[in-house]
Amino acid sequence: MTDNYLGTRIDEDVAVLTLNRPAKLNALDVATRVQLARTIRHFGTGDLVRGIVLTGTGRAFSAGEDLQSVPSTYDEIRQAVATFHDITRAILETQIPVIAAVNGIAVGGASEITLSCDARIGGPAAEYFQPENHRGIIISNASSFLLGRLVRNHAMRIVLGSERIKADEALRIGLLDEIVSEENLVARAVDTVRRWNSDPRTTALHLGLLRPRADEIEAAFAREDDAARQSWESGAFAEGIESFWASKNERRR
Repeated sequence: MTDNYLGTRIDEDVAVLTLNRPAKLNALDVATRVQLARTIRHFGTGDLVRGIVLTGTGRAFSAGEDLQSVPSTYDEIRQAVATFHDITRAILETQIPVIAAVNGIAVGGASEITLSCDARIGGPAAEYFQPENHRGIIISNASSFLLGRLVRNHAMRIVLGSERIKADEALRIGLLDEIVSEENLVARAVDTVRRWNSDPRTTALHLGLLRPRADEIEAAFAREDDAARQSWESGAFAEGIESFWASKNERRR
């Protein structure tokens, strides 16, 4: 089943959610982000499935926010960022494991979504890229907390330098937990979920113990929201987006 740009299927008692907009590298518009959070909550109770796998179609996991519909006011920015935050909330509220099967490049907010998952399994083409600092955009999804939690001091160069992190390096520094062949990627994630959730009663309890606390996540959201406001007020956001489109149009000539 596909709803907008989100495909949903059940594979061996595991919900496989597939970002399905390959012509746009699975870029996430607001409607898709809202639907993704809603779908994660639908399955996240554990009443229907034993876990959730999130992946993408084609050569990208997701290009992140759809910059074709970039916000033009601060209120629009605040609302757009809120939909990213809510995906993190939805994942961390689940009673079942959530695994990202990173099939290709994961950019910006999409890469940040994977940070809230309980594991990240990548294919050979998996790649992380957080270009926000060079585009006037502020990181979101509580990644200001989650990224450092996973990779410690590497977070600085990933964000400030906007470096592309290939699969092998992502595995070395802790962004990925495992690399498997492309053809086995989703199957491996599904199998991992089923092995981890052998008893839903204790699995839900351990998820609550091992995941970050809600107050830590909400505090990160608040800091990111304040930084987004300052970026807007300084003009960095508008200038960064304008520069992005100018360079993109130049490459097309």
